[in-house]
Amino acid sequence: MPFRLLVILAALAASSAQTTPEAPVPVKVLALQAKTAHVQGIDTDGAHLWVTSVERATRKGYLQEFAVADGRLERTIEVQEGDRFHPGGIATDKDFIWIPVAEYRSKSSAVIQRRSKRTLAIEFQFPVPDHIGCIAVTPDFLIGGNWDSRDFYVWDHQGKLLRKVPSTTGNGYQDLKFHSEKLVASGLLSGGRAAIDWLDVSSMSLVHRLPLGNTDRSQPLTREGMTLFENRLWLLPEDGDSRLFVFELPRPISAR
Repeated sequence: MPFRLLVILAALAASSAQTTPEAPVPVKVLALQAKTAHVQGIDTDGAHLWVTSVERATRKGYLQEFAVADGRLERTIEVQEGDRFHPGGIATDKDFIWIPVAEYRSKSSAVIQRRSKRTLAIEFQFPVPDHIGCIAVTPDFLIGGNWDSRDFYVWDHQGKLLRKVPSTTGNGYQDLKFHSEKLVASGLLSGGRAAIDWLDVSSMSLVHRLPLGNTDRSQPLTREGMTLFENRLWLLPEDGDSRLFVFELPRPISAR
């Protein structure tokens, strides 16, 4: 599809979707008590925060587990597999953590790992002939986004490809979650503007957009990790001395 047409479609989608006019204020900021590499994705069960990050110079990818109560580091493992050392945005279900681990370049390859929450060991994985940078899990299928989520992939839980859908929202998604029957996707718009989108899962069309700002370190809040828990939005946009930002979702969104 020509780039100009994609831009027009993105503009039309954004104009037809609802937009929250004012960005919320964080209700909690938690400093993690261990260094991260270049943060990619997060998820939580309320007690633990799982974080993926990548270190390009050493070709290593990491999965870290932090305590939500105080930011203490509980566990760290490496997740790379040969040339695939770039973990992406992650998603959890009752027992597992789903992690895409890709080559550090677009239009490359990845594996989707399913790891045990209890042991962090791989219990199942399947290959994908594209860079997959983020993933969401639903009771019936998985949704992945490639480099900047220009395309969405939908697989069953055994890795069978069900469909591939181009994105028309103009947002380069970095982390995805399935929440209240919608796909919630965080990323950057043109000019590095932070925004979180709510998408209709059947069509991948834009339903609602929540614009956000930057941290006091000048990092867009949706630069990398995002999850939702109990109608709160959790964001981890900074590398190194990372801080978790927690927001109450505006009522019209939390009710969706």
